[in-house]
Amino acid sequence: MKVFIKFDFNSICKKVLEEKLEEHQIKHKILGFGEVEFLGKISNDKLEEFSNSLSPYGIEIVENQKSILIQKIKDTIVDMVYVDEIINVKSSVYLAEKLGHSYGYLSNLFSEVTYTSIENFIIMQKIEYTKQLIISNQLSLTEIAFKLNYSSVAHLSSQFKNTTGITPSAFQRIIKKRRENATKNIN
Repeated sequence: MKVFIKFDFNSICKKVLEEKLEEHQIKHKILGFGEVEFLGKISNDKLEEFSNSLSPYGIEIVENQKSILIQKIKDTIVDMVYVDEIINVKSSVYLAEKLGHSYGYLSNLFSEVTYTSIENFIIMQKIEYTKQLIISNQLSLTEIAFKLNYSSVAHLSSQFKNTTGITPSAFQRIIKKRRENATKNIN
């Protein structure tokens, strides 16, 4: 039997982080997505144990200042894309205001460290979210385009095809076919 699962990366990461902090009895305060303040002194051994327990989940402690800012950029972009309300400012303005740096600085640093642009990262996040929304089958392509702040379904379709190699409609048909086959296999 095959089922389709919808998940929220932010919630999953936060839950894992909370559980691991409790498991290691680390007094803490979660300041924002991907940012934790330890409320007391932690030995290097305990910090290493904690870090090692996060590793299987693809979560790591970032210590280098550039890496920290890159992670904050990524987290802010994910929050921006996955937020329920529509953000009516350009992503460059949003990132600069949220992170307290000029967009030029953020953009140059991001490209230098990740070898891709902020714009490409935003597109990748939007396409991943589009896939999740198509799989959840709750919104039409028009609603998805509106939710993700695209000027039109054609613009969304163009970016989707450039990124995945297929159109959103073709992706919908593939998902529909898989569901039909899964239903046939159950019966």
